[in-house]
Amino acid sequence: MNPSRFFAGFYISFWIPTAVLTAALAIKLPSIVKLWKDPLLRAVGGLLVLACGVFIFAAPATIAWTNRVTGVPNIAAPLVYSLITAFCGACLLLITAWRNGISARSGVTRRATRWVVTVYASVIVALWVLFALADVPVERIRDLDTYYANTPFMREEIVLYLLAHTVAGLITSKLIWNWIRAGGLDVWLRGGLKFLGVGYVMNLLYDSSKFCAVVARWTGHDLDWLSTGFAPPVACLSAILIAVGFILPHTGQYLHRRVRTRLGHWHLRPLYRLMGTVTGGGRVPFRLRATPELRLTRRETFIRDALLHLSRFIDEDLRRKAYDAALGLGFGAGRAGALAHAVTIQDAIETRKRTRQDDAAPLNTPDINTPDTENLLAEIDAVSRALRHPADIRAVREAAAGSAQSVPGPTLSQPSR
Repeated sequence: MNPSRFFAGFYISFWIPTAVLTAALAIKLPSIVKLWKDPLLRAVGGLLVLACGVFIFAAPATIAWTNRVTGVPNIAAPLVYSLITAFCGACLLLITAWRNGISARSGVTRRATRWVVTVYASVIVALWVLFALADVPVERIRDLDTYYANTPFMREEIVLYLLAHTVAGLITSKLIWNWIRAGGLDVWLRGGLKFLGVGYVMNLLYDSSKFCAVVARWTGHDLDWLSTGFAPPVACLSAILIAVGFILPHTGQYLHRRVRTRLGHWHLRPLYRLMGTVTGGGRVPFRLRATPELRLTRRETFIRDALLHLSRFIDEDLRRKAYDAALGLGFGAGRAGALAHAVTIQDAIETRKRTRQDDAAPLNTPDINTPDTENLLAEIDAVSRALRHPADIRAVREAAAGSAQSVPGPTLSQPSR
């Protein structure tokens, strides 16, 4: 089997990782613009821009266009190598800052930052100097690394960019995998770091294949397929994984918050509708442009205000009996508490309708005999969920009523003075 032909079947267009990286940049862009003073977000944006630039200018069509426009054969090589080197330095800076925190950087971190900037800027300058000294008249679009592997100065340039890339990949991979093993990470952040870790390990696989092909040329052998057939799809997969690693924490946390907010809004619907009967059919005003978080807050506020208005009709003795009855029916403590509150709320609404005393006290100002509703106000979500199961509430109500009837009533007498 010809390895070159075999790996040709795994070819991935350079525009696919470019699209994924651009999507990652688009997702991050609102946060970057909104919090432009945050150095960490600026670093993320710069890294993604550099990564996009690498794949745009490394595409064969773009390489040919760059050489043609400038009129200098193979000038795309130092340009792409410089972008790769800048990307490596940005990776080191970002992971160091992300891991240790920008606002409270230690002296060691600041010195490491200056070291990275100095070294990788020097490498970029050296790449252009070496290219100017090299004699590379024949344009090579796909196999420049191996074709000029023995050419003076160009040989050193190829080795220099590969070394810079390898060192950055080794250090970044070590930092990421050490971070993954740390405790207290959010599930989305840990997942994103795993994608980043695998992506940077694949970068090392890219470097190894390039080095092997170049060294083979030095020793008179031909392993060009490692550079032209194997390395490009590995680089593309690496870029996609790195892009997903940056997207996952941001997108996952955002979607998690949105789903949790919308579920919370939906869970409160039964209690919200029930409290509408307390306020005479009142509802939270609908605002088309209101965020889900604001709608949830307004619904919670509406429910708590209505419960405070209803609180003077709540029978604490009934709540205790309903709680004991729910426990007796086999419900857990949390579920039993929610069902007991649901029973007492329904009873309070019925009592209020019978007595018509809702105008006796102003809204949100329960009288001195009002029972403590702190527990109830803190558990509105659980109570609202309980209201979705009227059969359970009915069973608890009947059990509580049965236990009340089984207890002999007190003997009436004049209280002692």
